Amino acid sequence: MLNDEHVELRKSVEEFAREVVAPVIGDYYERCEFPYDIVRKMGAMGLFGLPVPEEYGGMGGDYFVLCLALEELARVDSSVAITLEAAVSLGEMPILRFGTDAQKQRWLPKMAAGEILGAFGLTEPGGGSDVPGGMRTTAVLDGGEWVINGSKAFITNSGTDITGVVAVAAITGRRQDGRPEISTILVPSGTPGLTVSEKYSKVGWSASDTRELSFTGCRVPEENLLGERGRGYAQFLQTLDEGRVAIAALSVGLAQGCVDESLRYVRERRAFGQEIGRYQSMQFKIADMEARVHTARLAYYHAAERMLAGLPFKKEAAIAKLVSSNAAMDNARDATQVFGGYGFMNEFPVGRFYRDAKILEIGEGTSEVQRMLIARELGLPA
Repeated sequence: MLNDEHVELRKSVEEFAREVVAPVIGDYYERCEFPYDIVRKMGAMGLFGLPVPEEYGGMGGDYFVLCLALEELARVDSSVAITLEAAVSLGEMPILRFGTDAQKQRWLPKMAAGEILGAFGLTEPGGGSDVPGGMRTTAVLDGGEWVINGSKAFITNSGTDITGVVAVAAITGRRQDGRPEISTILVPSGTPGLTVSEKYSKVGWSASDTRELSFTGCRVPEENLLGERGRGYAQFLQTLDEGRVAIAALSVGLAQGCVDESLRYVRERRAFGQEIGRYQSMQFKIADMEARVHTARLAYYHAAERMLAGLPFKKEAAIAKLVSSNAAMDNARDATQVFGGYGFMNEFPVGRFYRDAKILEIGEGTSEVQRMLIARELGLPA
């Protein structure tokens, strides 16, 4: 499936991850500090513009090249990878897919260059997986402006110094059957009435930016509506289907990183007079880890192939996300075991991988949601 351009891109991102990210990311992680310098270099490489058309300042690639980049970054660090994934999948793609030409011209060139980051304000403190039922944020038209009130939780890239805009899902009315009419509205950073909280103290992804947002009488022009009014939830579902493929790629990267680190360690570490890689118990454990990576990679490749071909891929995306997040969690646990006591030390990458893996079973739809989607695609009752 990989052509020469894919191979070249993957190699360049692999080198960047090893030479630029790996030597410094541990310090950023322990300080819970956003890696602006790394992000700037990623922007200079064109990573933020990989799937953005050239007319909007991007590289003119497809979504699969983004997935390849995410996999290679996550082999070294997931905080950097999720910063790219959220900026592109959740920040840029909704504007590219649903925005007006004016909105695209305003936001995409700077996003593609990594000069600003976009965020997507969907999840709410009391909502979780029940997006329409749990949504309380509202937007009302008043004198040609949307007036937004409410709050959002767990929003990636929402409070950095270079955050430029947040796409906010809000209830803009009620349908005839009483269900909420959900629309998406672009809110530039710094808009009066938008309050950005302090950073969350997180178990993992400690070098990425995640915050809560609140909106109190926050006013933006009526033309900041993204796509059709009342189509916000449908837009979100399409965005998530694509995003699950990207998260699957990131998960595969983390799982592969666990194999990489374990192979290096068992060749260096000696116990009872020989390298521990000579012991069958270690060989079998690493073999299982590699099998998980291989299977998960095939799953996300297949989902990406169907997506790019314009074929239905909801089930395949859910399978890829479920399988790869399981692989990441299982491999992180096994890699920590391979390293023994050193695996519990933050100075070793596998400790960071272990902390980062769990969120992959939660974000972009929990594992339970993925199983529900797969079941529905098989025709089982909702």
